[in-house]
Amino acid sequence: MPQLGAAGPPQLPRKLGFWMCLALVVGNIIGSGVYLLPASLAPLGRSVLTGWFATALGAIALGIVFTALSRELKGNGGPYAATRAAFGPLAGFVIAWGYWVSIWVGNVTIATGAVSYTSALVPWIARSPGTSALVTVAVVWAFTAVCCFGVRAAGWVQSVTTVLKCLPLVAVPLAALVRFRPEWLTAAAAGPPVTLDGTAAAATLALWAVVGFESGTVPSEKIDDPARTIPRATLAGTLVSALLCALACSAVMLVVPSERLAASNAPFADAARVLFGDGAAVVVVVLAAVSAYGALNGWILLQGEVLWQLVREGNFPRVFPPASASGAPLFGLASVILHVTAFVLRALARTSRRGAPVFALVLTSLFVTGLVLMNSGSSMVKIFTFMALLSTTANLVAYLTCALALLTLQRRGEIGSRRPAWLAGTALVGAAYSLWAIVGAGLEPVLWGAALILMALPFYWLMRRAVLPRPEPAES
Repeated sequence: MPQLGAAGPPQLPRKLGFWMCLALVVGNIIGSGVYLLPASLAPLGRSVLTGWFATALGAIALGIVFTALSRELKGNGGPYAATRAAFGPLAGFVIAWGYWVSIWVGNVTIATGAVSYTSALVPWIARSPGTSALVTVAVVWAFTAVCCFGVRAAGWVQSVTTVLKCLPLVAVPLAALVRFRPEWLTAAAAGPPVTLDGTAAAATLALWAVVGFESGTVPSEKIDDPARTIPRATLAGTLVSALLCALACSAVMLVVPSERLAASNAPFADAARVLFGDGAAVVVVVLAAVSAYGALNGWILLQGEVLWQLVREGNFPRVFPPASASGAPLFGLASVILHVTAFVLRALARTSRRGAPVFALVLTSLFVTGLVLMNSGSSMVKIFTFMALLSTTANLVAYLTCALALLTLQRRGEIGSRRPAWLAGTALVGAAYSLWAIVGAGLEPVLWGAALILMALPFYWLMRRAVLPRPEPAES
């Protein structure tokens, strides 16, 4: 396949093995989402339990979908590769675009969650929304710099933070079980009853806490033995993360009264304070902040990788100066736009000596910065909830398409399986869950998500127009 710009990434001396790939999956799943989610779920009452059950089932089904795609597509089973293989280049571009948008919008949420927990240790951050926005921007650029240094640097950061972030998720449920009080159940039973709408809303919000099971499929070229490593890391990471997140969030919602929880900037710290005292709350705040920062590191790595793959592996021949169909150069505004597009595509297709897509990382972090500053007047919990819904909605479209891609490739005989009916049934469960959760997100996030995804169409046309090969000279 012809490639745009540079000939591709340099061969890295060392790639990510199973444990670093597992850390990427678990680290991207467990981030700020689970640590702030109890505050967003508090108004939904008992619907949270049914929502979590549906989310765990859907996440495991989708994890199996990505595992099967990775195994059959030789490790490259991410949203772009799977959709393109099943439905063609335009569909692949649109889904990859939507997935990329979901990542950088989601990074606003993750960074907001990280700073929210940090504000429990440094209170002056929370006193002014403007201050919290500036701190959030600084954090985004700090981790962008780490990822620009190379995938191994990002991998080590991810490995260390993944170990630390799991500690509160294990400790809080265990402590809640050991120190159980009957009045906790009485208070929980008095909350809003289970409803279908509440369950759907809870499932969509809860999915934000387990989004990321596809993370290992994205940087496939930088993973050792991807056809074997990625499926194992994807399935193991999804199972472990879904179980930890569901138990931990349920424990926090049981321990902390719903009214207090809804207004909390650090729900797990409040739960630790009830269970262990003030000292433990400080420790949990530190670990929760580490968790969110680790997830931000992993997702910033992916935001660059997805955009780089979108350009480098897309359907765009090598860039030439834009010209008309007759070969004459274009003039005016159209020429300027196409020349700028061609320049940007060249830059996006290049990597550093360490294999980092630096320009793609920087460009996407500029979008993250703009979105943070645009919402600088809102509270951190309000920003978190809306951005989580928006990002999750865009993610769900990619998940739905990948489940349908698996069914399509299986029907065409391009994916084999010892148990084809079981695999098809799992894909149907993943597709049905994705569609149901999209509806549960609500009208506003769905409309915003649709608008962001449909923006791919003019960009696709513009990129195709900017990279048309130079016409052959007419024979005399």
